[in-house]
Amino acid sequence: MEIVERPLTRNEDGDFDASFVQSILSTLDTDDREGVRELVKDLHAADLADLIELLRPDQRAQLVTLLGRKFDPEVLTELDAPVRDALFELLTPRAVSVALGRLDTDDAVYLLEDMDEEEQEQFLRSVPRKERAALKRALDYPEDSAGRLMQTAFVAAPGFWTVGQVIEYMRGDEDVPEQFYEVFVVDPLMHLIGTVDVSRILRSGNEIPLEQIMATEQTTFTVTDEREDVAYKFERYNLVSAPVVDTDGRVVGMLTVDDIVDVIQEEAEEDILRLGGVGDEVITDPVWRTTRSRFTWLLINLFTAILASTVIGAFDATISEMVALAVLMPIVASMGGNAGTQTMTIAVRALATRSLGKLNAVRVVGRECAVGLINGVLFALILGAVVYAWFGSDSLGLVLGAAMVINMLAAALAGILIPLTLDYFDVDPAVSSTVFVTTVTDVVGFFAFLGLASLWLM
Repeated sequence: MEIVERPLTRNEDGDFDASFVQSILSTLDTDDREGVRELVKDLHAADLADLIELLRPDQRAQLVTLLGRKFDPEVLTELDAPVRDALFELLTPRAVSVALGRLDTDDAVYLLEDMDEEEQEQFLRSVPRKERAALKRALDYPEDSAGRLMQTAFVAAPGFWTVGQVIEYMRGDEDVPEQFYEVFVVDPLMHLIGTVDVSRILRSGNEIPLEQIMATEQTTFTVTDEREDVAYKFERYNLVSAPVVDTDGRVVGMLTVDDIVDVIQEEAEEDILRLGGVGDEVITDPVWRTTRSRFTWLLINLFTAILASTVIGAFDATISEMVALAVLMPIVASMGGNAGTQTMTIAVRALATRSLGKLNAVRVVGRECAVGLINGVLFALILGAVVYAWFGSDSLGLVLGAAMVINMLAAALAGILIPLTLDYFDVDPAVSSTVFVTTVTDVVGFFAFLGLASLWLM
């Protein structure tokens, strides 16, 4: 059998090859339907999605129009939401419904869940009755739950079936999913009693009953389990697939690792974006939406900056008598802010991966305080020498060094305690930690430095 390799459309850095993109643009300029189809026919859905996002909005529409029936609906699941929404407007409800019918349940639900109810109903009306019922049932489960993630197509068999019977069933039943990794062993009421890996079935004799080779210990999820919990257990226990049961314990679907990898990536990206105060922004968002999402956090930062400025204003007389204070003031706040951000990032990630909790919180807080104190002393010595060489004042160097120790310790405490406190009150620490930590380090840094200066130097 001849092995067909994918075209070399990307360079060694992972970017699209310039000549390939230019070929795409040329075919779009000439409205060359066959040329476009030939160029993208061997692209993976994820690569075609990246290509679409690289184009201008009008070029995206033209590309999808030229592809027509050759457009792979799986591409829609790989696109950023703003681009996907724009393409939905180009496709007819019938075309979208056909696309949904060709996707696995979990992928189809992923596309439908962001639509309002009226749009959902419009698209579902054209979907075949069986698929429509499965999609509606999945949409009834809570958002971000295992019920939304699962595929409703799976392989289940009673324990008395032999390996030979299962193999014949898998060969002949058209409802068997294209990809699966295990067979669920169930009782007459579809309650799970065990699982058998496909690899073990293939290695066993045809006359052996499933109940003799099944595993009775397995990780099972309910339809209402949160997707973060699902992702954590998949990562923790190295799962490839897992059954999903309803509230009565009956098997209603399966989860596979390809979907959970997407969840893990999305959760990590979400934490990073929220730490930066940009919410769920993506690079394909329009200018107005991006501006609006960033404005809120910038406004909050403005108020915290004003708070820090009021601290400085309280020591205006001290600053006017010694200009060097104004020169050195940003150093204390900047170092404290960076130290606090380091601690906060580690804390937020540890909370997300469940490495930080009630049992080890005190020990971790003590560790971060020790790190902050040691770094504070080290940088105090360095800055003390720099200030003495710069301004020729050992007293000013001592003041700066003492303020550095105080602020580095405050940064460590804020960086760990603020995320822990927010998590305790069920507030996502990735959302609000940054602004609080920065405020603490700015206010404490300015107050410590200027306060010590007014007491010691004036």
